[in-house]
Amino acid sequence: MPPDTPRVALLIETSRGYGRGMLRGIVRYARLHGPWRFYLTPGDFAQALPQMHQWGGTGIIARIETAEVARAILAAKLPTIALDVSQSIPIKAPSLAKFSEIASDSRAAAALAAEHLLDRGYKHYAYVGEPDRLWSQNREEGFRDRLRQAGHEPVIYDPPKKVRDRNWEREQSLLAAWIKDLPKPIGIMACNDDRGRQVLDACRAAGVAVPLEAGVIGVDNDALLCELADPPLTSVALNSETGGYRAAALLDRMMKGRIRKPQRLLVEPTTVIERRSTQASAVEDPDVASALEFIHHHAAEPIGVDDVVDRLQMSRRALELRFRSAIGRTPHDELQRVRLSRAQRLLLETDLSIPKVAQAAGYRSGSYLAQVFQKQVGRTPAQYRKDHRT
Repeated sequence: MPPDTPRVALLIETSRGYGRGMLRGIVRYARLHGPWRFYLTPGDFAQALPQMHQWGGTGIIARIETAEVARAILAAKLPTIALDVSQSIPIKAPSLAKFSEIASDSRAAAALAAEHLLDRGYKHYAYVGEPDRLWSQNREEGFRDRLRQAGHEPVIYDPPKKVRDRNWEREQSLLAAWIKDLPKPIGIMACNDDRGRQVLDACRAAGVAVPLEAGVIGVDNDALLCELADPPLTSVALNSETGGYRAAALLDRMMKGRIRKPQRLLVEPTTVIERRSTQASAVEDPDVASALEFIHHHAAEPIGVDDVVDRLQMSRRALELRFRSAIGRTPHDELQRVRLSRAQRLLLETDLSIPKVAQAAGYRSGSYLAQVFQKQVGRTPAQYRKDHRT
């Protein structure tokens, strides 16, 4: 590589989907506009900065989790983009304001989670966050604000005050007892996917059936974590790969001296990736609930509204009236909503061709899927995949 090749330290966790998405976007930018050389230590959140001047470093993109890392980055005096630094309470420091930042849009993500649970027909709602994290508080406020607009007041979990009780082995019983006492059925938002898995574990310990008694949704859409959960966890997807690409583009301009004032970028939520943890309806009409269950289980098959009617043995008109009364949509609308959600998930998480995505999501052809996408999303499936995967 040429001697003037940018050398960028990446202090970003590789153990979580959000961090890996950021890294994919950064690497993609470097391939198009580089070459760049990278310093990276694979692992979790705790990372260390190399001796940047000895290494010849020219820029840094980092999640600053400790005061020690903050001091090392400040001492390096290099163009730096910090991840979610304004949302991390433990390391608040005026000197960190000199860094540019890329942060998740926590309030918007929480509003999407609330919309999804409202859509499922729950009458009760709860939020489980992380203590001492501003991003978790922001998600709590976004969740509460959207639910208040709909006339609901969520119950907020109060984490243990003592640090020793925050060890999961100790906290699980506390969270399970709290969930057991909540009114049912209830929609529960967890601040992220890690917390969502813990909520699912606590539900199981409390004997609360998911999704029949409690629907659970997380944030970040870490596909591996969500699929390994029991049941698989519904989650709000964040556009982390595009965020990583934009962060790299900003750092490139900073390293070239074209931008000197701190900038702030937002990683926006894209969609809710629905999995089993919310695939049940809390509607009180048993026939509508049965129809919804049938639609969710068979949407990927070539079924139509007539199949739902035959299943319930009632007239199509009667079923449509009861659907509108219970959830504000027709059976056809619900079938299309579930199929569209599945197609979005496949476009984001797989490299299947558009015709294969259409087939797997229950559409009769790729061209019909494109028509639905153009009408509902405002772009083609290929454009949607490109926009959300850089």
